[in-house]
Amino acid sequence: MVVQHNLQAMNSNRMLGITQGSLSKSTEKLSSGYKINRAADNAAGLAISEKMRKQIRGLTQASANAEDGISAVQTAEGALTEVHDMLQRMNDLAVQAANSPNSQDDRSYIQAEIDQLTQEIDRVAETTKFNETYLLKGDKSAEKGYSFAYKKAADVAATVSMNANSATGVNATITFAASVSSTSDQNNLAKALRDQGLTITATTVNGKIQYSITLNGSDAKSNYQINTVSVGANEDPKFVIVNAAGVTVAEVQLTGTDKMVAGDSSIITASTVSAAQSAKEIYSFYDKDGNKISANALNDYFTGKGKGTSVSVSARADANKVYDALGHEILLSSSYVAGTQDKTAALNLRFHVGADGTNNNKISINIQALTAKGLGINGLRIDGDNDTRATDAISVISQAIKIVSTQRSALGAVQNRLEHTINNLDNIVENTTSAESAIRDTDMADEMVKYSNANILSQAGQSMLAQSNQSNQGVLSLLG
Repeated sequence: MVVQHNLQAMNSNRMLGITQGSLSKSTEKLSSGYKINRAADNAAGLAISEKMRKQIRGLTQASANAEDGISAVQTAEGALTEVHDMLQRMNDLAVQAANSPNSQDDRSYIQAEIDQLTQEIDRVAETTKFNETYLLKGDKSAEKGYSFAYKKAADVAATVSMNANSATGVNATITFAASVSSTSDQNNLAKALRDQGLTITATTVNGKIQYSITLNGSDAKSNYQINTVSVGANEDPKFVIVNAAGVTVAEVQLTGTDKMVAGDSSIITASTVSAAQSAKEIYSFYDKDGNKISANALNDYFTGKGKGTSVSVSARADANKVYDALGHEILLSSSYVAGTQDKTAALNLRFHVGADGTNNNKISINIQALTAKGLGINGLRIDGDNDTRATDAISVISQAIKIVSTQRSALGAVQNRLEHTINNLDNIVENTTSAESAIRDTDMADEMVKYSNANILSQAGQSMLAQSNQSNQGVLSLLG
């Protein structure tokens, strides 16, 4: 028996210390609810769970961002609902004003309402905002689209070359009127002239030789007639051809009539007919300084950074497909603009809907400047003593309605997309939270079993330590 070292007590104390340590950790896990309270508890698990926490919190905020995005889009779309209604009313008024029985005073009354609606569309665009961001007036601080103007250049009228009469040498050049909006009259008349020609007759009127023209062929005679513009004895006479509606279709210029004498009659037939180009509207484009842009430079000018598309400027259909340097399509109104037209850059809203910083975690929507100017209705006129302005205004308003419809469609599409995004984000947050919980949260039932076991062992250890401390007292009986 020894008294210097109580090995039983030492062993009991060591085991009690281990048990107390386990009991302390179980108590910490049960009280905090986490089984990882420090890196030492599970170094790898801590690193994994912190990454998951970053994703969970980021996606939760991204879901809130998407909700804000929906609110912004709904604000813009709601305002455009009223703009649509106002444009529809303007269309009603323009159609009403285009009716011929309306007097000039009637149209002036209608114009007053058009002006008020135009101002209200401007006011809505200038004041609609979400969280201090103006939604409908474009982005005046961003890079501007090019300023431009377009003007109607001289129309290229088709001509008919007539064979000169061999007997008299009289010739006729027929030029189709540039104002004719359809090629049907030109084609029909050209065919009649090619097949039948026309007859020029010289007569004496008040002692002077004068000339008249008769269209040959029944088709030409029944559908067209000659109106005299000027007929003289000492000058080459000029005539005009009108259709059944009284619209001037072509102009006839005679040459060589001085060789005719009274009683002469010359039949002239057509040899060639050039392409009827007068139905096309030819445009020239000008930069903001008033300098004309050549056709070759137009594509480079408007595409700028490589965006956009090649265009032809020979016809209206092509002119409407010009793009600016930002890739935005330039929508030309049907009215001719004299001067420059500034194009405000579109407002770009970018909603961050992910936990990472990559571009595929952003959803973008462009909102064009939807002011009266942006819609092409600024200064719209339907007044006057005839229906010309009102008729033109119908097309302008129709284009404006199309612009608003296109923008509302885009806003509705992105709203639906954001709703799906929110559903997906919330699902990912839920599943990732479940995974993070499995790594970091305490399984209370399992840990309580460990705690009870450690608590019993702790009590037993304390009892054994007390017994071990009493074991050396047997030595005293030997010493007595």
